[in-house]
Amino acid sequence: MNARPFDLRDLPTLHRYRRQCLYLDSARLLTQGPQIFPVRAALLSYFPAAAGILTFRGREDGSSHRVLLGQAAHKAGSQSAHLIFLAPDNALDSPGLPHLLERMIVEIGERGAYNLLADVEEENPAFEALRRVGFAIYARQRIWQLTGDALYEPFETKWKNGSSSDIIGVRSLYNNLVPGLVQQVEPPPSKRLHGLTYKEKDEVLAYIELKYGPAGIWVQPFVHPDTGKVANRLAHLVQNIPNRKGRPVYFCVRSYQSWLESAIEDIGAEAGPRQAVLVKRLAILQKQERTIVVPNLERNQREASAPLTNTKSS
Repeated sequence: MNARPFDLRDLPTLHRYRRQCLYLDSARLLTQGPQIFPVRAALLSYFPAAAGILTFRGREDGSSHRVLLGQAAHKAGSQSAHLIFLAPDNALDSPGLPHLLERMIVEIGERGAYNLLADVEEENPAFEALRRVGFAIYARQRIWQLTGDALYEPFETKWKNGSSSDIIGVRSLYNNLVPGLVQQVEPPPSKRLHGLTYKEKDEVLAYIELKYGPAGIWVQPFVHPDTGKVANRLAHLVQNIPNRKGRPVYFCVRSYQSWLESAIEDIGAEAGPRQAVLVKRLAILQKQERTIVVPNLERNQREASAPLTNTKSS
């Protein structure tokens, strides 16, 4: 299979596949909407340095000549990129899929990313397909949807916009809550905070990361287990999310914060299916060859040192 960057000739194919995309970035899907961002993001692929969107097209060898599409997002300076979608969703067993992903990985690696991420339900055939091409589980999560007001008595809580003065407290909370394996892929915030904090006696007890889009608001909670009246405080949070404007709220609860699920259910949110959060480690392209040890995410399996070179990627 030959894979190349997406161009205008591929717009009819993308339009044809618009209802056959397997979406692998839950936050982007739920905030942007399934029918909005693929085409818009594909057009932004013409300016990858600025937009950070990379879309590729491949065609299967043999008699079928089926076209495959893949898209990923990488923010400049971030150590991780995220798969947005693969299409069509009935071609995940295609022998051309590894070649398409490899072409994408080379491009992403040249931008300086160390990891390629994907969210997928474990019951979905895509889970095994991605595992076969080198993705490994590093976390699990479940998305809870709240479409209206919270159905629980709010307890007034001093939720405040996170500022630079909160970063140390948020990092301390993050380090206490998030397993080291996850922090290898998702390090704690180091610069600007994008969310709300709750403090008692100058100690950060909760940090709520927020992502906005026209279709919804993504809420990633980090809450210390000593926090009291959690359901009441979350109800107050929902009442006071800045600029909600009637949009649904999506709570992303990681397995290491699963105790929050009962409180989120109490406020009226509905649970979605559990997802595996996957990562594929990348060998980064650099001018000078050197060797680093890439931590292995699979149990009972040794991971070899990965060469960094200007001629290969893996």
